[in-house]
Amino acid sequence: MAASTWLRRLGWLVLIWLASVAALGVAAWALRMIMQSVGFRS
Repeated sequence: MAASTWLRRLGWLVLIWLASVAALGVAAWALRMIMQSVGFRS
């Protein structure tokens, strides 16, 4: 029973980490699109 609890906690940790990485990626992409639309080119 203790093992399943740890697996569940680890699963939630991984899920939250993946969601935060995806959110950062979306934010970076959106910022890049805004910068390009304003006229900044890298």
